[in-house]
Amino acid sequence: MGDAVTSGTTPPEPLAGPHVTRLVLSDFRSYPALDLPVRGQLVALTGENGAGKTNVLEALSLFTPGRGLRRADLGEMVRAGAPGGFAVSIHLEGPGGSSQLGTGLERADDGSFARRCRIDRAPASSPAAFADHLRLVWLTPAFDGLFSGAAGDRRRFLDRLVLAVDSEHGSRVNALERATRSRNRLLAEERLDHAWLDAVEREVAETAVAVSAARRETVERLAALIAATRDEASPFPWADVALEGPIEVELGRLPALDVEDLYREWLRQGRMRDRAAGRTLVGPQAADLVVRHGPKDVAAASASTGEQKALLIGLVIAHARLVSAMTGITPLVLLDEIAAHLDPRRRVALYETLAGLGAQVWMTGADAAAFSGLPPGSETFEVTPGMVRSLGYGP
Repeated sequence: MGDAVTSGTTPPEPLAGPHVTRLVLSDFRSYPALDLPVRGQLVALTGENGAGKTNVLEALSLFTPGRGLRRADLGEMVRAGAPGGFAVSIHLEGPGGSSQLGTGLERADDGSFARRCRIDRAPASSPAAFADHLRLVWLTPAFDGLFSGAAGDRRRFLDRLVLAVDSEHGSRVNALERATRSRNRLLAEERLDHAWLDAVEREVAETAVAVSAARRETVERLAALIAATRDEASPFPWADVALEGPIEVELGRLPALDVEDLYREWLRQGRMRDRAAGRTLVGPQAADLVVRHGPKDVAAASASTGEQKALLIGLVIAHARLVSAMTGITPLVLLDEIAAHLDPRRRVALYETLAGLGAQVWMTGADAAAFSGLPPGSETFEVTPGMVRSLGYGP
């Protein structure tokens, strides 16, 4: 349970943006039950590795479309030995008042399990409905190799950026994947049905252009915000971001409907090539998010490990600001093991920057000393297996 410990520091003033004031878990991961009141703006979760710190962030990340920050199947989130599913509930306070959001995995009458979503205890159609109340931005150690890794990892990272400002983006990406798989199956048949391929390729083209346009708009807006707010003296260097791909290039010079016609022709002409390859070679699935270290004007992948980490943090902070600007909702920010590899100067600068976002920020770290520089209004919790205990407000 989240038993508060009295401290000599006055609790913080209420936040202006949406923020979690209570987190309730039931049979989620390592938590049989947790009822945690929260009042801090910067929330630090500290404890040994494996204690369950990231599990708390993952629970919060379920209030957005998708499978959360670990990208795990919902069934994996049920506590080992639990008889049923799991439940996660949060109480929010914000400019629009109070609300309660809930999600989880419930057993149906036939014994199957299904995800359920609720807003103020009333059923919601899907996690996309939470977007009216809450937006989320996160950064985990899984992103540390983003700039030097595969293009697919950067596309998934970009889609998460888009989803934070456009809650329907995930549905479009899923529709594109389904349509592309249908085309690939048709191409694998011994005898091609060109009329059916025409119909499927029309669907592929429509969804592909919609996905590419959403990605391109987000990248352009992010680049413009970074250019307008960049600070050459910041320990978190600004990033030069761009989206590369043939459809993205055409969207820069042609209306979307014309690009759909063009891409549909590319698909038709490329049937035998894609048939031989066993997949669709041209499209949004081949685009890449290109990132450069702005102050040094070098590819992000060429920067040092420390520089890449600082660049990634700066990019996520810029994204949080973009979400606020585009949606009018200051996002909840989740940062897993964020301070582990930062020197003391960068840690202090990070906390000052986060405090200036106006967002509630949840952070984890195994080393409690890494949070010693938290500003006033912060709250620290000690996490042990199945338990979270408030250590009060700092500094």
